[in-house]
Amino acid sequence: MHKFDTPDYLKDGNHRQRKAYAALTNYVFPYLEKYKPILAGTIPLEIDIEESDLDVLCYITNAEEFVKDLQVNFSSLKRFEVRQTEIDSIPTVIANFFCEGFEVEIFGQNLPVHRQNGYRHMIVEDAILLLEGETFRNEIISLKKQGYKTEPAFAQLLGLEGNPYEALPEYGKTLKIT
Repeated sequence: MHKFDTPDYLKDGNHRQRKAYAALTNYVFPYLEKYKPILAGTIPLEIDIEESDLDVLCYITNAEEFVKDLQVNFSSLKRFEVRQTEIDSIPTVIANFFCEGFEVEIFGQNLPVHRQNGYRHMIVEDAILLLEGETFRNEIISLKKQGYKTEPAFAQLLGLEGNPYEALPEYGKTLKIT
């Protein structure tokens, strides 16, 4: 079990992490419990910027049921929308809304969360941040403030070529992270 598997680490984190913990545990996770939700993205890694959202990954086995649950539990929230798409050839449900000052994106696939790209990328990024240190972390944040997405920022600083969303997990394998 990884520290990211429950939101508990957030309650003792920085100011935004504590706010995220309250929003998630009070308003989001209780309604998603059966989908084994895990927060991924920049806030857990402390590389978030002001615009960073809460990326919640869920393991779903029935897209229609998941959409219905999202509508019942979150449709009254500001700017709620839900859509179905395909990402990496995997049917995916994505919902967005605002809650407690955060934009929330809920991402559901019929794939255990630990096997979803968002989780796998976060684990690799966490290990890289631990290896590279605070200067590297600050450089990532600086690139994000310039408009870079997270994976391209890591690829840029690490000198990875090609598609950053594919290169980062491959880099993780060379470090024996994934």
